[in-house]
Amino acid sequence: MRLLLALLLPFTVFFTIGKPFQGIFCLLLQITLIGWIPAAIWAVYSLSNWRTDKKLRDLH
Repeated sequence: MRLLLALLLPFTVFFTIGKPFQGIFCLLLQITLIGWIPAAIWAVYSLSNWRTDKKLRDLH
């Protein structure tokens, strides 16, 4: 579900993973049509890192 959000509304992913300042910056980037693609890539990358960090925390 979050992956779909990362592609359609990239800024919302940052709010769901607890990074509101990055979410605001991503929203500003996303407002421009050209910035939508980098915002989506950044959101998918951040989501991937968040999932990896969560798995590592769960191991300990």
